[in-house]
Amino acid sequence: MIRIRPVRVEDAEGIIRVLNPLIQSGDHTVLDRLFTVEEERGFISCFPERGVFHVAERDPGGLIVGFQNVEPFATYTEAFAHVGVIGTYVDSSQHKQGIGRLLFESVRLAAREKGYEKFFAFVRADNAGALSFYKRLGFNIIGVAKRQAKISGRYVDEVMIEQPI
Repeated sequence: MIRIRPVRVEDAEGIIRVLNPLIQSGDHTVLDRLFTVEEERGFISCFPERGVFHVAERDPGGLIVGFQNVEPFATYTEAFAHVGVIGTYVDSSQHKQGIGRLLFESVRLAAREKGYEKFFAFVRADNAGALSFYKRLGFNIIGVAKRQAKISGRYVDEVMIEQPI
């Protein structure tokens, strides 16, 4: 059984166990360096108050198998206060088991409570699995940022997606 709940600082090690292999694969994210548990603890500790950060854990056992977060699009103006930037990460061995959808339903409700009206994200154009996942959730493609990222000397396009919530 999968349980979705808000993140805690002590989840940092489990999150890193999900995140770093996705980074190492080189084809899921534009993140291009591995993170330490201490860095993740700091990230969780300093996560924006208006943000939403949930983890998916196997119950029993408490093994973290995925996480999703939403951060404010911008904090320098209130004009974007209704827009949240969403990111989803699920352990590669756990893909296509509904974990992302469970995370999304929980995060979406929490985001609405915090005043978000729209999600926005950049997804690697070569990450067909992530694009398919977000499309199934009702996200729309609004454009492509060409050569948006440069990873190991290779340019990567990113697809811009959005969804009203």
